[in-house]
Amino acid sequence: HSSYSKYYAILSAIEACLGHLLKRRAAGFLRSDKIAALFTKIGKVYDTAGEVCRKVQEQLQQQGCNETRPPQPLSAQAIKHIWVRTALFEKVLDKIVQYIVDNSSKYYEREALMHDSVFGPILAALLVGPCALEYTKLKTSDHLWTDPSANELVQRHRIHGAHRSQDTIAGRRPALGIRKRQSSGSMSEDRFAASAREYVESLHQNSRTHLLYGKNNVLVQPKKDMEVLQGYLSLHQAGDNLTLKWTPNQLINGTLGECDLEKSIYWDYALTVPLRQIVCIHCHHRSDCGGTLVLVSQDGIQRPPLHFPPGGHLLAFLSCLETGLLPRGQLEPPLWSQKGKGKVFPKLRKRSSAARLIDQDSNGEEQTAADYVFRIVYPGYHYDATTFFFLTSIPLKMLCQNMKRQIVSRAFYGWLAYCRHLSTVRTHLSALVNHNIVPPDRPCEASGGLSKEVWSKYQKDCKNYKELELLRLVYYGGVQHDIRKEVWPFLLGHYKFGIGKKDMGQSLTDVDNNVSFEQIELLDIVALNLHRIDKDVQRCDRNYYYFTAANLEKLRNIMCSYVWEHLEVGYVQGMCDLLAPLMVILDDECLAYSCFTQLMKRMSQNFPNGGAMDTHFANMRSLIQILDSELFELMQQNGDYTHFYFCYRWFLLDFKRELLYEDVFAVWEVIWVAPRISSRHFVLFLALALVTVYREIIMDNNMDFTDIIKFFNEMAERHDVQHILKIARELVHRVQSLMDNK
Repeated sequence: HSSYSKYYAILSAIEACLGHLLKRRAAGFLRSDKIAALFTKIGKVYDTAGEVCRKVQEQLQQQGCNETRPPQPLSAQAIKHIWVRTALFEKVLDKIVQYIVDNSSKYYEREALMHDSVFGPILAALLVGPCALEYTKLKTSDHLWTDPSANELVQRHRIHGAHRSQDTIAGRRPALGIRKRQSSGSMSEDRFAASAREYVESLHQNSRTHLLYGKNNVLVQPKKDMEVLQGYLSLHQAGDNLTLKWTPNQLINGTLGECDLEKSIYWDYALTVPLRQIVCIHCHHRSDCGGTLVLVSQDGIQRPPLHFPPGGHLLAFLSCLETGLLPRGQLEPPLWSQKGKGKVFPKLRKRSSAARLIDQDSNGEEQTAADYVFRIVYPGYHYDATTFFFLTSIPLKMLCQNMKRQIVSRAFYGWLAYCRHLSTVRTHLSALVNHNIVPPDRPCEASGGLSKEVWSKYQKDCKNYKELELLRLVYYGGVQHDIRKEVWPFLLGHYKFGIGKKDMGQSLTDVDNNVSFEQIELLDIVALNLHRIDKDVQRCDRNYYYFTAANLEKLRNIMCSYVWEHLEVGYVQGMCDLLAPLMVILDDECLAYSCFTQLMKRMSQNFPNGGAMDTHFANMRSLIQILDSELFELMQQNGDYTHFYFCYRWFLLDFKRELLYEDVFAVWEVIWVAPRISSRHFVLFLALALVTVYREIIMDNNMDFTDIIKFFNEMAERHDVQHILKIARELVHRVQSLMDNK
């Protein structure tokens, strides 16, 4: 990113290298900018540098000219480093530096860095990488708006997310490859959902909508039998369209609880009024207590009155509205302009009896209440009734026949597309799930998970207790924390279900102590791995209470033992992250080592020496392409996005760095039992569930590859894990149902 701080730090470092012990003749005796003098001198004999000089001169001329207005003026930092910056943008900086190195004796002293036979070529070689990159700029043209944080994006989504149905995941039908046509009955719902998204964006000033007016504490009485509510009133312009919005302060301030019913009630009171639908505005103005405004739509329906606080806010709103209507629309009668006061209400020729109201305030001054009626007119716009007359002249029978054919045709092509969709699903996703569906409510409800009571019953009668039933309880409800130390060795395969306590003790003594002579000869490899382990152990979850110095030493011992037994794999960064939760739960070196070895049988394939990561990316692509084609189309707009590299850390560490420790325990348990219950690739559905939770945020903000990585990095350890697990199970069941649908 061309505005990133480290980007300018690199430019400064390059200039420092180029300016080190530069000869006075090369730097110029009277020039303060040594880099400019160096590039200018080289540009006379080297065409590539000469082209850079020409482009720099053009940029400086545009920057200094008042008449020309470049789309994005250069910042002070950009001008300071303009020579190196331009060469880097043109991807020729490495070539220019290499030329300087080859001819360093002409421009540098003998002790200069660029004249050194080692350092000079190294600098030129290091610049090959940066010169191969594409440097971008801010998305907005005015540089006034920065990308919002993940927390702000989530808050925006929560504001307008209340309008959307809560069952979008379970009720969303697989993409059929065709777009649904809007019927007349669904137009208002679609328009309402769209206005909700526009409303959230407009509350946060952006380049797409222009905020004309905003005022808080405007009163509205949504219903006659309830008290008035304070809210935020705003007027927005997007192109030729004006929109009036009012929302209760309870929604903006976030003072409501988590009750969805309470939120939905307040959202019913929020107003979103396109002013194209308004034909008349009634104003009751009173200088001592503000004023009241009533909007009347084309069908004669009156919107709830808006009560403005005193202080001329009603007149200010009408003035902004009149400005926003121009040039295509206007108020009739228009507001008057008075010298020294600006816009004022037009004088009434004749007051109605209701308007002849004179009160005396505490100072004895007269306060007059006046009623005004303004029409919103659009000169030059006329309704053409010819089209309507032509449509009504078509025989009714012919219209009915055409509609019948269209309905049958749409139904047939929809059925055909759905059949093709099922065929594609079975081809690409059949290997990702188990075809046998294990329900959550048979033989009993499993949402409670594996409790201490159930585990005690199993231990008393382990021979007759079904292993699959225990795994089903863990899959749908997790493991009670008090018994995790006892249950996890079974889930990881250290113990077999049905084993007795005597056999448990025997399994801990079966350790291979054989070390061949060839392994002893690989001590240099061991030393390298020990160095990596020591670095990672010291950085492993230092803020978590468990990892004291003594427990970190245990962690190191286990890691060294594993690497010694698996030198062909060695230590790879991230292995400590996988071992740490096992240490917290088991708190036993020997048991943790054995369970970690079992865990690594699956996880080692995700590391660079295995090939599972590419398979995960390919399967993730197929899942999103089939289950959410709309999101996949957004991803296709950015080439790197479809490789799903943003999931790399998720798959590598089983989401360990994305979640709190308590949530890691719950997620890992489900992943371990999922191969027997639903899918050997449950991590894919967890990743898809994580994307699905923030799907609307990703789509509404048109996130690219770097945006989504930044977003999820900021959202780490802040996810609702139980909600994500629920969605992941539903996604698995959805694919299983498609497989089962013959």
